[in-house]
Amino acid sequence: MAATRLLLLGVFAAVLFLLLAGAARGFYLPGVAPADFRKKDPLAVKVSQLSSTKTQLPYSYYSLPFCRPDAIVDSAENLGELLRGDRIENSPYLFEMREPRLCQIVCRTALTQEGANDFKEKIDDEYRVNMILDNLPLVVPIKRLDQEAATVYQHGVHVGIKGQYSGSKDEKHFIHNHLTFLVKYHLDAKTDLARIVAFEVKPYSVKHEYDGDWKGNSTRLKTCDPHARRLIVDSDSPQEVEANKEIIFSYDISFEESDIKWASRWDTYLLMTDDQIHWFSIINSLMIVLFLSGMVAMIMLRTLYRDISKYNQLDTQEDAQEETGWKLVHGDVFRPPAYSELLCVYVGTGVQFFGMLLVTLLFAILGLLSPSNRGGLMTAMLLVWVFMGVLAGYSSARLYRLFRGSEWKKVTIKTACMFPGIVFAIFFVLNMLIWGQRSSGAVPFTTMFALVLLWFGISVPLVFVGSYHGFKKPAMEDPVRTNKIPRPIPEQPWYMHPVVSVLIGGVLPFGAVFIELFFILTSIWLHQFYYIFGFLFLVFLILILTCAEIAIVLCYFQLCGEDYQWWWRSYLTAGSSAVYLFLYAAFYFFTKLDITKVVSGVLYFGYMLIASYAFFVLTGTIGFCACFWFTRLIYSSVKID
Repeated sequence: MAATRLLLLGVFAAVLFLLLAGAARGFYLPGVAPADFRKKDPLAVKVSQLSSTKTQLPYSYYSLPFCRPDAIVDSAENLGELLRGDRIENSPYLFEMREPRLCQIVCRTALTQEGANDFKEKIDDEYRVNMILDNLPLVVPIKRLDQEAATVYQHGVHVGIKGQYSGSKDEKHFIHNHLTFLVKYHLDAKTDLARIVAFEVKPYSVKHEYDGDWKGNSTRLKTCDPHARRLIVDSDSPQEVEANKEIIFSYDISFEESDIKWASRWDTYLLMTDDQIHWFSIINSLMIVLFLSGMVAMIMLRTLYRDISKYNQLDTQEDAQEETGWKLVHGDVFRPPAYSELLCVYVGTGVQFFGMLLVTLLFAILGLLSPSNRGGLMTAMLLVWVFMGVLAGYSSARLYRLFRGSEWKKVTIKTACMFPGIVFAIFFVLNMLIWGQRSSGAVPFTTMFALVLLWFGISVPLVFVGSYHGFKKPAMEDPVRTNKIPRPIPEQPWYMHPVVSVLIGGVLPFGAVFIELFFILTSIWLHQFYYIFGFLFLVFLILILTCAEIAIVLCYFQLCGEDYQWWWRSYLTAGSSAVYLFLYAAFYFFTKLDITKVVSGVLYFGYMLIASYAFFVLTGTIGFCACFWFTRLIYSSVKID
């Protein structure tokens, strides 16, 4: 316990240090500091991945025959961006600050049959082009019809549209070849320096025409009149995607001064969902769970107080022979369970996962994981997981020492390799499927090697360090002695059957998180931003309380039924909430997503299987630790001869 407290104290000290360091810099992290632009300063638009909610397979921007710059330069990316499939590159879209331009030609190209087919396929799958300016993602403002003056923002612009025109009954594909950009900026009146606070676009499909011969980017377009300061859009002449047909890509750029300050420029992106429904649902869920938790805690405290008082008043042998309930199994309740090594491994892994989530959420709610720092959240989770290997080794070794085990190195190796090995194996298979689709979301083998290096180079040694110190300490003493011969377990009622009680125990923890789970799934699979970590932290605390209390209640009923095999049951009771999480993920897949490809469905269920497995380890460990503390507390509070 002392070592655990020291480790947690070190973690909080690190968080505090980073917070103070951020305050010294004005809370601007490296790469996230504001950029000040003077008039006519060059602005370079970068392009990111092509993304689709229908396939969940990202592709590089230049996998389609868009206009290319003279040389394609990849931006430096962190580990989280590589795992997410981001590929950030330069583009031919070049602006000058506060210098509007109209009818700017990017390039002229003629599609091959293969290029036309690629465009049609991406349009059918509703792919979007993602661009970045000054670290701000491109959004498309969309007016909502159900609310007055309400605007929502779509992340990215569609490659094109599919529809009918000119009375034709056949649907055709049209490309968005003209983009009207709007850059909003906040101007400092004293210095005349501007900071970019919004990057919006409106796409058009226009079949451009021009006078005379082609003169490159200086060609005068008949379909775009710069003198009238407008794009001439004829609804009957959009740019159809056809092989060997000429396509001219063009754009407009305008600038607008805004009152939005640089520190608040991400608010628009983080409020893409209906806040009222979200906040009301979260508060309603929290109130219900808190009320149920309070009732459970009150009942448990009153019942236990009465039982302990009754048992402590039993003085005669005749009274002792009439003992019933949980005190009757005091000689067997701390008997080591079957597969005790595996239990130690899962408890240690759960402690590691718990520490990783706690520290990551603390970093997030303190503002140290800004959404502008792409991939920062995933990178932080991986690194914190690696360093939390010390807690995993220490916890598994302490529990293994309690079970009087001697092969601590064997348990340590399983703790360091079992959970990461299973996750890595599933992830590797899924990555091969992505690789087979030639998607940019496939993690490069160099990144895979870096993950293996973090695993075996840092995490495994730290697990051994924690395990060595945990096993070296004296074993914890049980409150009561364990009999040499186990007593028989009486027949239990149907509702206390292991399968029934375990499945019942997972309902309440899942109920505490399923509303928040909906928004998390939406942010992941529908490509929306999620940044309400304050509420997520509250839900995490409620999840801890719920898992602990439901595990304690069912453990108490089990002991009252003279069933002393509580070790694994306490772990599975709270951990069974992962079953409901996976079932809810399946329900979400069939009701909210429009995925039709087999590979995309396999990817979805594969990743949700990993998430459910991690949730099982987390909630199971919380339930086990709560029951471990509970049983030691009640059996140390009664007089046992």
